[in-house]
Amino acid sequence: MLWSLAVATACGFFIALEIAARHYGQPGPLTNQAREVIFAPKSGPLLYASMALMMVVLTKRERYVAAGVAIGIDVVFLLVRWVFGVSMSDGHFFGNGALWVILGCAVIAVTRRTGEERVLLLKGVGLALLLVAGRKTGDTWLLITSKTRPLVLDQYLATADHALGDPSWLVGRLVEASGPVGSHVLDYVYIQLAVAAVVVTLYQLRNVAAERRFPSHHLVRTFLAIGLVGPGIYMIFPVVGPIFAYGADGSHWAVADVWPGTLPPISAPHSMPFDEITPRNCMPSLHTAWATAIFIHSRRAPRALRFAGTFWLIATLGATLGFGYHYGTDLIAGVVFTLTIEAALRSHAYGWDRSAVQLVAHGTAVFTALLVSYRCLPTTMAQHPLVFGPLLILAMASVIYGYVRTTRSWEPKAAPVLQPEPQPELV
Repeated sequence: MLWSLAVATACGFFIALEIAARHYGQPGPLTNQAREVIFAPKSGPLLYASMALMMVVLTKRERYVAAGVAIGIDVVFLLVRWVFGVSMSDGHFFGNGALWVILGCAVIAVTRRTGEERVLLLKGVGLALLLVAGRKTGDTWLLITSKTRPLVLDQYLATADHALGDPSWLVGRLVEASGPVGSHVLDYVYIQLAVAAVVVTLYQLRNVAAERRFPSHHLVRTFLAIGLVGPGIYMIFPVVGPIFAYGADGSHWAVADVWPGTLPPISAPHSMPFDEITPRNCMPSLHTAWATAIFIHSRRAPRALRFAGTFWLIATLGATLGFGYHYGTDLIAGVVFTLTIEAALRSHAYGWDRSAVQLVAHGTAVFTALLVSYRCLPTTMAQHPLVFGPLLILAMASVIYGYVRTTRSWEPKAAPVLQPEPQPELV
């Protein structure tokens, strides 16, 4: 019943987004996904990562067969595109094979499997398709934000960012100084965030094929929840980012071309009109939210994966600020946002208790307070950075501390080994 309800809800949501996108003259997530069955996919690595996620429910032999079929189909598509002279210079030339294998496994599950085997394979297929559909849904959400929110609130965040020392301007200069190597590394990390999430998820789901069941909580659930809830906040607090509002990418819509060379002056902020193309996707920073989720879920992994999770978080923070996509205030809100959602999902999986309710309530209250303060007190925050800067960090730290303390209390504690009492010697 729960899976049927989830599928029905997801289908209704995708159809609604398709209709909304069509209203603005653009194809929606369903159309874009259907096109990738034949045409060159937008992200081949994401499709192969999704296929790898599905293969956790397959046996070792079935995984080799699925991978071989996917590569073979991609080779055929590559040859056909080469024969017809299709340009492949943009790098979008593979991934169809992975999508065909995912859809083929769905057909096999319905026609050739029964009982628990069918359910398990369909869950694997659903997990893969949800990850792929999440990317398409995000693109449509960004289109909707740009069309329905003509006014943006960048001046409020830029003013409040003075309390944090204007980190976007500082990191932007550091990225410029690092040259093309640093920029390319950060750009790759920023773009391939979903692939990093799949690597961590594959470790979490490594025993699914043997145990014939999924764990009660894993990273994909958090990723999907963040992607579902986050865009709704974009509609409440539309922001385009410093590279657009204060940089050259904003063209004549920008306040001034000062990012990252010159700090914007402290002045009374107001909402400002912007174009109908640039997404309003800054508050909160969902890249920070997803990278934080990867970091959290990699803590129980082997050392190499823990280091990778830490690197991905640090590099993502550097990219979001250094490329001018976000303000420092966005990142603080993104961390609080993630921990609150993660706490709610863990509580749902392991059982709600008083500490869980308090943690989720505290995270929600702090996140709401952040949004209200950014909107109502930006000038005051900028004029008193020694007061409000530490307060913002402490607010985020309080949620981090509450999350760590509460989740540790949920962990099963090892029972002490009882030593046998010495027996008296018989005389």
